[in-house]
Amino acid sequence: MSECVEWTAHACALLAALPPGVGLPANALAEFHSLAPAYMAKHMQALARAGVVESVRGAGGGYRLARPGADISLWDIVEAIEGKEPAFRCSEIRQQGPCVTPNGDFRRPCEIHAAFGKAEMAWRAHLKSVSLTDIATEVAHKTSPQKRAAMTVWLQEKLG
Repeated sequence: MSECVEWTAHACALLAALPPGVGLPANALAEFHSLAPAYMAKHMQALARAGVVESVRGAGGGYRLARPGADISLWDIVEAIEGKEPAFRCSEIRQQGPCVTPNGDFRRPCEIHAAFGKAEMAWRAHLKSVSLTDIATEVAHKTSPQKRAAMTVWLQEKLG
C-alpha cells in the first residue's frame, strides 16, 4: 500500500473534524503534515472522483467531505487511492519449474493464494467498519489540550 493512503486518510480525518460545509485547500492539508502540496492535490482529486470529498471553488474553497464522516470508511479511502484490485496477486508460480506435471491440478487456488485471500477479506471488512467519525472521535479523545489549542489557531489562520 502506498504512503498516499496514509496521507489522504489523515487529510480526511482532519476534514472530518471540521464543522459541516467547511473545507480546506489541498495545500493547507499538505502543510498540516509537512507533505508535498502537488502530491496531496493529486490524491485529493482521486478522492473527489471517488465521491469521498468534494472540491469547492472560490473564496473559502477547498476540499470537504462529500458526505458525513460516519458514512465514509477507511476502505473508501484505500479504494479511491489504490483501486479495487486485491493487494495479493497470485502469479501461479506452482505451474512453473522442474516438478510440474502436465496433469497438474490448478483448478483451485493454492493454499498460499487462499490464505492471502482470507486475510484480504478480513482486512477489507475491518477497514469498512471504521468510519472517519470513529477516527476523528478517537483522535479528539487522545489529543492534549495544548495540541488542540495549536490546531484551533492553525485552522483559524487557514479559514480566515
